[in-house]
Amino acid sequence: MTAAQAPSWGVRRHAETYVDSVLLLTATRAMQDVDGITWATALMATPANVDAVRDQGVSDPLLDELSASDLLLAVQGDEGIIEAALAAGDDALWGERASSGPVDAPVAERDLDASVARLPGANVAIVSVPGPFAALEAHKALRAGLDVLLFSDNVSLDEEIELKEHAAEAGRLVMGPGAGTAALGGCGLGFSNVVRRGRVGVVAAAGTGAQEAMSLLDRWGEGVTQVIGVGGRDLSSEVGGRMAALAVRALDRDPATELILLVSKPPSPVAARAVVEAAGATPTVAALVGLAESEGIGGATAVARTLEGGVRAVFAALGVPVPEDGGRLRQDVEQALVGLDPTRTVVRGVYSGGTLCYEALTVLEPWLGPVWSNTPLDKRHRVPAPPGAHTCLDLGEEEYTSGRPHPMIDPEARLEVLRDVAEEPDVAVVLLDVVLGYGSHPDPAALLAPACAELAGPAGPRAVVYLLGTDGDPQDLSRQRAAFREAGALVAPTGARAALAAAAVARRDASIVDSSLP
Repeated sequence: MTAAQAPSWGVRRHAETYVDSVLLLTATRAMQDVDGITWATALMATPANVDAVRDQGVSDPLLDELSASDLLLAVQGDEGIIEAALAAGDDALWGERASSGPVDAPVAERDLDASVARLPGANVAIVSVPGPFAALEAHKALRAGLDVLLFSDNVSLDEEIELKEHAAEAGRLVMGPGAGTAALGGCGLGFSNVVRRGRVGVVAAAGTGAQEAMSLLDRWGEGVTQVIGVGGRDLSSEVGGRMAALAVRALDRDPATELILLVSKPPSPVAARAVVEAAGATPTVAALVGLAESEGIGGATAVARTLEGGVRAVFAALGVPVPEDGGRLRQDVEQALVGLDPTRTVVRGVYSGGTLCYEALTVLEPWLGPVWSNTPLDKRHRVPAPPGAHTCLDLGEEEYTSGRPHPMIDPEARLEVLRDVAEEPDVAVVLLDVVLGYGSHPDPAALLAPACAELAGPAGPRAVVYLLGTDGDPQDLSRQRAAFREAGALVAPTGARAALAAAAVARRDASIVDSSLP
């Protein structure tokens, strides 16, 4: 195709077909890998997603006929390979499953009741359907006697309250909505890390908060009994901690659980106190990110306002020392300050995890002043930011994920932001989280580490990276860490410590990384 030729396009519809974001990404990559294809996407045909396809220059009467429950494949490229690319997308979606197992293998059920009949011993249903249908399916699962991991988002607050009232009456858990992480009976669900079994039960109203907690416990020598995600709104004043309270009661009855770690973004103090009281005789540590110092949580063994602080409090309660890094991070910061242009003073946080993003801005602000963000939790300084302001962006928010996979699955959105940051002459630090584990990109360092190296260049901003994960994860924490260090990035041991390292570089004061965390 010459530069003068306009690319051809093609679209394909799969009516009333829902697949999750991991499969959408797989199909997108399969189509993009076909020689001669310049652009491709696989997505659910919501109005916003269809508009995004039109904005790309795709024009077809089929786009006017789609519904939000349809699956759409769209490609642009050389005219002769359009059909081959669409076929590659179909094969990525259906080929492996169609070719696996014996010819007479049963087709997966499309109805919850039929699925329960086929698996009479099942006790958990994972619901991942478009938001308007999610509550209905969750109610059906509860009536079938199942606990529910409600992966879907876009469930209204009223629907969530009604669901959790139903669950409480039935003595069942509704983990969600928007609950992306759990580990039940040693089995990880959703975005989960590979961790050892142990004596700490985790109840979390924060997805990446749960992942950091379970990963730090494992890396520092402890383990978990269960990790129960309850959805980001569960500890709000409206929901009142309904599922978190039920979860801690269950852990209190579990003889293997010696201590409970409650993890949340800023909760309603009333709800948090009720949850701690529900833990009964089991000691409970609360890691409540961003909790105001004046808001106490009576009955807790310890209350922390960072995830690292919470996990450290768990180890203190268990009488186990926490391994330290021997001052390596401070040495890395001191080295990073050598040759850094004094006009570079700004921090740019570019996050995939919403909890980690919010924690970072709460850690940064005491050192740097206002930090602007797009996280819904930040009621003070919302982007767009004024020139020269520090920012922490959560690229998992809707404005970045509409029509594309979550940045934990596909780093492309962050690569785009990093390219923009490279043009900003006042940026001293780019602060990144990289979440490993099941569901995440299979090798994020392969894409992000070279971008960090290119960003820094001879006189550019430094990259500070927090790798959330364990050596047991499919991506291998040690290998990922080595790749980022080889690229010249500073690799921090926790999310909060990464934010301190960023502040240390911006302030030209390496001692900041040794500060105690609440």
